[in-house]
Amino acid sequence: MRVTLALATAGLAASLLTACGDDPANEADPDRPTGTATADPGGLRTTEIATGLDTPWGLAPLVGGGLLIGSRDSAEILHLPAGGAEAPRVVGTVDGVRASGESGLLGLTLSRDQTTLYAYRTGETENGIVAMSWDGERLGAPEEIVGGIPGGASFHQGGALALGPDGNLWVGTGDNGVPEDAQDPDSLSGKVLRYTTQGEPSPDNESGTAVYSSGHRNVEGLVFQGDLLWASEFGQDQYDELNLIDQGSNYGWPEVEGTGGGDQYVDPAVVWSTDDASPSGIASWDGSLWLAALQGERLWEVVASTDPNGAVSVEEPVAHFVGTYGRIRNTVSTADGSVLWVVTSNTDGRGDPDDGDDRLIAVTR
Repeated sequence: MRVTLALATAGLAASLLTACGDDPANEADPDRPTGTATADPGGLRTTEIATGLDTPWGLAPLVGGGLLIGSRDSAEILHLPAGGAEAPRVVGTVDGVRASGESGLLGLTLSRDQTTLYAYRTGETENGIVAMSWDGERLGAPEEIVGGIPGGASFHQGGALALGPDGNLWVGTGDNGVPEDAQDPDSLSGKVLRYTTQGEPSPDNESGTAVYSSGHRNVEGLVFQGDLLWASEFGQDQYDELNLIDQGSNYGWPEVEGTGGGDQYVDPAVVWSTDDASPSGIASWDGSLWLAALQGERLWEVVASTDPNGAVSVEEPVAHFVGTYGRIRNTVSTADGSVLWVVTSNTDGRGDPDDGDDRLIAVTR
């Protein structure tokens, strides 16, 4: 993997971002920034941290700084250290990963004590989750803790992975090319799933299985904002979605795409045209939700609020960096919340990579 370091740490990036130019970064520019700080009218400032990444997908921030980065196609995991001038280096590999189309090594998340890394991987016939020990320098051998998630297709593999405030593992899956399975309670396809960190269905799941919610087409992003669980979801031809996930709820796919499915289905909180979004990773940072858009080639900001009665509302989404960096795959807040990390996806077979792609970018206000 060809990786170079543009800036050593997010903290260093933040200190350099005050020297930004005046050109708005949300105007499409065929010459993408290469190592310089840029700003957009929404008050965001960016600096590249590393370049030359190969199909980056999963991101796991480390307490004290630094980041673990997974490569979808090579199944390698890199460590970007904090506080030094080292480029990201390979610290582990997940064997037996089928990388084809949208499949490969997908979501990453760390245990609360940051001694175990969990990774979502796709296989020839089924997908699963592996656990690897992390000592701050190297990853241990992968051990599968969850299996049996339908796989084998080259698309709609989901891949979202998050550790919840309840200490459980939360997983977003795709329909694996069989849309009707999203409505099948006996299938793990097209669902949001909840497991213990030992890989057992959470005993708090009302379904009696790992299934928490159903009717999803392809969930590649999950994030908690307080106790609220949000999911980014790819639509088919018309509408991509941001969904607020509730236990036992059905989000409609394939019976409905977008809103208007009737009382038996939950409408999304936000819908976008598929040309404007194709949302993959999602983060909670600086009071907003942030969605990485692939086809839309932008970063969406959504402000959500809860009234005293518990009702949740969202404001009109705001687009940042439209066309500036190409396809954006994932985003995650640093462990201390000071910086939002964003990773591009121009080397995934559907983009138009420039020299230096793919890139890890630090965003601050």
